[in-house]
Amino acid sequence: MEAAMGLMRRMPPKHIDTALSALLSLLPHHSSDLLSQVDQPLQVLCDSEYGKDFILCEYNRDADSYRSPWSNVYHPPLEDGTLPSSELRQLEIEANDIFAVYRDQYYEGGISSVYMWEDDNAGFVGCFLINKDGSKTGQGRRGYLQEGAWDAIHVIEVGPEEEGTTNYRLTSTVMLSLTTDNEPSGTFSLSGSLRRQMNMRLSVEEGHLCNMGRMIEEMEGKLRNSLEQVYFGKTKEMIYTLRPPAEVVMRLPSS
Repeated sequence: MEAAMGLMRRMPPKHIDTALSALLSLLPHHSSDLLSQVDQPLQVLCDSEYGKDFILCEYNRDADSYRSPWSNVYHPPLEDGTLPSSELRQLEIEANDIFAVYRDQYYEGGISSVYMWEDDNAGFVGCFLINKDGSKTGQGRRGYLQEGAWDAIHVIEVGPEEEGTTNYRLTSTVMLSLTTDNEPSGTFSLSGSLRRQMNMRLSVEEGHLCNMGRMIEEMEGKLRNSLEQVYFGKTKEMIYTLRPPAEVVMRLPSS
Protein backbone atom coordinates (compact mmCIF):
# COMPACT_ATOMS: atom_id res chain seq x y z
CA MET A 1 0.00 0.00 0.00
CA GLU A 2 2.85 2.38 0.84
CA ALA A 3 4.48 1.70 -2.53
CA ALA A 4 1.16 2.24 -4.32
CA MET A 5 0.64 5.62 -2.62
CA GLY A 6 4.21 6.64 -3.47
CA LEU A 7 3.56 5.79 -7.11
CA MET A 8 0.32 7.77 -7.21
CA ARG A 9 1.99 10.84 -5.68
CA ARG A 10 4.43 10.90 -8.61
CA MET A 11 1.84 10.26 -11.31
CA PRO A 12 0.86 13.14 -13.65
CA PRO A 13 -2.76 14.17 -12.96
CA LYS A 14 -3.98 13.25 -16.46
CA HIS A 15 -2.76 9.67 -15.94
CA ILE A 16 -4.15 9.20 -12.41
CA ASP A 17 -7.43 7.59 -13.51
CA THR A 18 -5.65 4.97 -15.62
CA ALA A 19 -3.05 4.23 -12.94
CA LEU A 20 -5.70 4.02 -10.20
CA SER A 21 -7.78 1.55 -12.21
CA ALA A 22 -4.70 -0.63 -12.67
CA LEU A 23 -3.88 -0.51 -8.94
CA LEU A 24 -7.47 -1.38 -8.00
CA SER A 25 -7.26 -4.50 -10.15
CA LEU A 26 -3.91 -5.45 -8.60
CA LEU A 27 -4.89 -4.61 -4.99
CA PRO A 28 -8.64 -5.23 -4.69
CA HIS A 29 -8.37 -5.66 -0.90
CA HIS A 30 -7.06 -2.06 -0.63
CA SER A 31 -9.72 -0.54 -2.90
CA SER A 32 -11.44 1.49 -0.17
CA ASP A 33 -8.12 2.93 1.06
CA LEU A 34 -6.99 3.82 -2.45
CA LEU A 35 -10.27 5.50 -3.39
CA SER A 36 -10.33 7.54 -0.18
CA GLN A 37 -6.66 8.62 -0.20
CA VAL A 38 -5.95 9.21 -3.90
CA ASP A 39 -7.21 12.54 -5.24
CA GLN A 40 -8.48 12.15 -8.79
CA PRO A 41 -8.99 14.87 -11.42
CA LEU A 42 -12.42 16.41 -10.86
CA GLN A 43 -15.34 15.69 -13.16
CA VAL A 44 -18.51 17.69 -13.70
CA LEU A 45 -22.20 16.84 -14.02
CA CYS A 46 -25.21 19.07 -14.65
CA ASP A 47 -28.10 19.26 -12.21
CA SER A 48 -31.02 19.36 -14.66
CA GLU A 49 -33.45 20.65 -12.03
CA TYR A 50 -31.41 23.82 -11.41
CA GLY A 51 -29.52 23.96 -14.73
CA LYS A 52 -26.20 24.24 -12.87
CA ASP A 53 -23.04 22.17 -13.06
CA PHE A 54 -21.61 20.53 -9.95
CA ILE A 55 -18.37 18.70 -9.26
CA LEU A 56 -18.13 14.95 -8.71
CA CYS A 57 -15.77 13.52 -6.12
CA GLU A 58 -15.54 10.87 -3.41
CA TYR A 59 -17.02 13.28 -0.87
CA ASN A 60 -20.46 13.57 -2.51
CA ARG A 61 -20.63 9.98 -3.78
CA ASP A 62 -22.85 7.25 -2.41
CA ALA A 63 -22.69 3.94 -4.30
CA ASP A 64 -22.65 5.04 -7.95
CA SER A 65 -24.61 8.28 -7.44
CA TYR A 66 -23.46 11.81 -6.69
CA ARG A 67 -25.27 14.43 -4.60
CA SER A 68 -25.84 17.86 -6.09
CA PRO A 69 -25.17 20.81 -3.75
CA TRP A 70 -27.93 22.77 -5.49
CA SER A 71 -30.90 20.40 -5.18
CA ASN A 72 -29.51 18.06 -2.47
CA VAL A 73 -30.59 15.18 -4.74
CA TYR A 74 -28.49 12.27 -5.95
CA HIS A 75 -27.80 11.70 -9.66
CA PRO A 76 -28.72 9.04 -10.73
CA PRO A 77 -31.55 8.90 -8.16
CA LEU A 78 -30.74 7.06 -4.91
CA GLU A 79 -33.48 6.41 -2.37
CA ASP A 80 -31.41 5.95 0.79
CA GLY A 81 -28.47 8.24 0.01
CA THR A 82 -26.70 10.00 2.89
CA LEU A 83 -27.83 13.61 3.41
CA PRO A 84 -26.55 16.32 5.79
CA SER A 85 -28.66 17.53 8.68
CA SER A 86 -30.93 20.53 8.12
CA GLU A 87 -28.55 22.84 10.03
CA LEU A 88 -25.51 21.62 8.11
CA ARG A 89 -27.43 21.77 4.83
CA GLN A 90 -28.16 25.47 5.44
CA LEU A 91 -24.45 26.08 6.07
CA GLU A 92 -23.66 24.18 2.86
CA ILE A 93 -26.01 26.40 0.82
CA GLU A 94 -24.40 29.57 2.21
CA ALA A 95 -20.92 28.18 1.58
CA ASN A 96 -21.73 27.43 -2.07
CA ASP A 97 -22.98 30.98 -2.66
CA ILE A 98 -19.92 32.55 -0.99
CA PHE A 99 -17.43 30.22 -2.64
CA ALA A 100 -18.88 31.00 -6.08
CA VAL A 101 -17.97 34.67 -5.53
CA TYR A 102 -14.45 33.67 -4.41
CA ARG A 103 -14.08 31.49 -7.51
CA ASP A 104 -15.06 34.28 -9.90
CA GLN A 105 -12.71 36.78 -8.26
CA TYR A 106 -9.66 34.52 -8.17
CA TYR A 107 -10.24 32.20 -11.14
CA GLU A 108 -12.28 34.34 -13.55
CA GLY A 109 -14.79 31.55 -14.04
CA GLY A 110 -14.77 27.81 -13.59
CA ILE A 111 -17.02 25.57 -11.50
CA SER A 112 -17.13 25.27 -7.72
CA SER A 113 -18.98 23.03 -5.28
CA VAL A 114 -19.06 22.74 -1.49
CA TYR A 115 -20.18 19.64 0.41
CA MET A 116 -20.58 19.15 4.14
CA TRP A 117 -21.27 16.16 6.35
CA GLU A 118 -21.13 15.12 10.00
CA ASP A 119 -18.13 13.21 11.32
CA ASP A 120 -17.78 10.84 14.28
CA ASN A 121 -16.16 13.40 16.62
CA ALA A 122 -19.14 15.69 17.27
CA GLY A 123 -17.91 18.02 14.54
CA PHE A 124 -18.31 18.20 10.78
CA VAL A 125 -16.27 18.19 7.59
CA GLY A 126 -16.45 20.58 4.65
CA CYS A 127 -15.10 19.95 1.16
CA PHE A 128 -14.48 22.97 -1.10
CA LEU A 129 -13.83 22.13 -4.78
CA ILE A 130 -12.84 24.21 -7.79
CA ASN A 131 -12.48 22.99 -11.37
CA LYS A 132 -11.13 25.39 -13.99
CA ASP A 133 -10.89 24.26 -17.60
CA GLY A 134 -8.36 26.65 -19.13
CA SER A 135 -8.29 25.16 -22.62
CA LYS A 136 -9.33 27.00 -25.76
CA THR A 137 -12.60 25.06 -25.86
CA GLY A 138 -13.28 25.44 -22.12
CA GLN A 139 -13.48 28.43 -19.80
CA GLY A 140 -10.08 29.81 -20.77
CA ARG A 141 -10.55 33.52 -21.47
CA ARG A 142 -7.11 34.24 -22.87
CA GLY A 143 -6.69 31.37 -25.33
CA TYR A 144 -3.04 30.69 -24.58
CA LEU A 145 -3.41 26.97 -23.81
CA GLN A 146 -4.33 24.14 -26.12
CA GLU A 147 -5.33 22.14 -23.05
CA GLY A 148 -5.29 23.15 -19.41
CA ALA A 149 -6.95 22.24 -16.13
CA TRP A 150 -6.68 23.37 -12.52
CA ASP A 151 -8.36 21.26 -9.83
CA ALA A 152 -8.35 22.43 -6.21
CA ILE A 153 -9.60 20.20 -3.38
CA HIS A 154 -9.83 21.65 0.13
CA VAL A 155 -11.08 19.39 2.94
CA ILE A 156 -11.57 21.05 6.36
CA GLU A 157 -12.23 19.00 9.47
CA VAL A 158 -13.97 21.11 12.10
CA GLY A 159 -13.77 19.88 15.69
CA PRO A 160 -16.31 20.38 18.48
CA GLU A 161 -16.56 23.84 20.00
CA GLU A 162 -14.80 24.38 23.34
CA GLU A 163 -14.98 27.70 25.21
CA GLY A 164 -15.80 29.67 22.08
CA THR A 165 -13.00 28.17 19.95
CA THR A 166 -12.61 25.12 17.75
CA ASN A 167 -9.86 23.34 15.88
CA TYR A 168 -9.71 23.42 12.07
CA ARG A 169 -7.60 20.99 10.08
CA LEU A 170 -7.25 21.83 6.39
CA THR A 171 -5.88 19.40 3.79
CA SER A 172 -5.46 20.97 0.34
CA THR A 173 -4.55 19.38 -2.97
CA VAL A 174 -3.98 21.21 -6.24
CA MET A 175 -3.63 19.37 -9.56
CA LEU A 176 -2.38 21.31 -12.58
CA SER A 177 -1.96 20.19 -16.18
CA LEU A 178 -1.35 22.29 -19.27
CA THR A 179 -0.36 21.79 -22.89
CA THR A 180 0.67 24.44 -25.40
CA ASP A 181 0.87 23.87 -29.12
CA ASN A 182 2.01 26.77 -31.26
CA GLU A 183 4.61 27.43 -33.93
CA PRO A 184 7.32 29.21 -31.87
CA SER A 185 7.48 26.70 -29.01
CA GLY A 186 5.97 23.56 -30.49
CA THR A 187 4.15 21.13 -28.21
CA PHE A 188 4.92 21.49 -24.51
CA SER A 189 3.21 19.67 -21.65
CA LEU A 190 3.52 20.25 -17.90
CA SER A 191 1.56 18.64 -15.08
CA GLY A 192 1.86 17.95 -11.39
CA SER A 193 0.16 18.13 -8.01
CA LEU A 194 0.81 19.49 -4.52
CA ARG A 195 -0.69 18.59 -1.16
CA ARG A 196 -0.34 20.64 2.02
CA GLN A 197 -1.92 20.68 5.48
CA MET A 198 -2.70 23.42 7.98
CA ASN A 199 -3.99 23.28 11.56
CA MET A 200 -5.44 26.28 13.39
CA ARG A 201 -7.47 26.87 16.52
CA LEU A 202 -9.76 29.85 16.01
CA SER A 203 -12.60 31.67 17.68
CA VAL A 204 -16.04 30.90 16.25
CA GLU A 205 -17.35 34.39 17.03
CA GLU A 206 -17.42 35.35 13.33
CA GLY A 207 -18.71 31.96 12.21
CA HIS A 208 -17.21 28.85 10.64
CA LEU A 209 -17.43 30.11 7.05
CA CYS A 210 -15.25 33.15 7.80
CA ASN A 211 -12.59 30.98 9.43
CA MET A 212 -12.64 28.35 6.69
CA GLY A 213 -12.57 30.99 3.96
CA ARG A 214 -9.48 32.69 5.41
CA MET A 215 -7.67 29.38 5.71
CA ILE A 216 -8.45 28.39 2.12
CA GLU A 217 -7.41 31.80 0.80
CA GLU A 218 -4.09 31.64 2.68
CA MET A 219 -3.42 28.06 1.61
CA GLU A 220 -4.18 28.72 -2.06
CA GLY A 221 -1.75 31.64 -2.02
CA LYS A 222 0.99 29.36 -0.67
CA LEU A 223 0.19 26.64 -3.21
CA ARG A 224 0.28 29.09 -6.13
CA ASN A 225 3.66 30.39 -5.00
CA SER A 226 5.00 26.85 -4.67
CA LEU A 227 3.77 25.91 -8.13
CA GLU A 228 5.26 29.05 -9.63
CA GLN A 229 8.64 28.48 -8.00
CA VAL A 230 8.86 24.69 -8.31
CA TYR A 231 7.16 23.86 -11.59
CA PHE A 232 7.42 27.00 -13.66
CA GLY A 233 10.62 28.37 -12.11
CA LYS A 234 12.63 25.17 -12.38
CA THR A 235 11.25 24.36 -15.84
CA LYS A 236 12.22 27.80 -17.12
CA GLU A 237 15.69 27.42 -15.59
CA MET A 238 16.22 24.08 -17.32
CA ILE A 239 14.95 25.32 -20.68
CA TYR A 240 17.12 28.44 -20.54
CA THR A 241 20.13 26.27 -19.69
CA LEU A 242 19.54 23.85 -22.58
CA ARG A 243 18.26 26.41 -25.08
CA PRO A 244 19.22 30.00 -24.16
CA PRO A 245 16.91 32.70 -25.54
CA ALA A 246 18.10 34.49 -28.70
CA GLU A 247 18.83 37.75 -26.87
CA VAL A 248 21.10 35.88 -24.41
CA VAL A 249 22.95 34.06 -27.18
CA MET A 250 23.60 37.34 -28.98
CA ARG A 251 25.32 38.76 -25.88
CA LEU A 252 27.63 35.80 -25.35
CA PRO A 253 31.29 36.64 -26.10
CA SER A 254 32.82 34.95 -29.12
CA SER A 255 35.60 32.46 -28.38
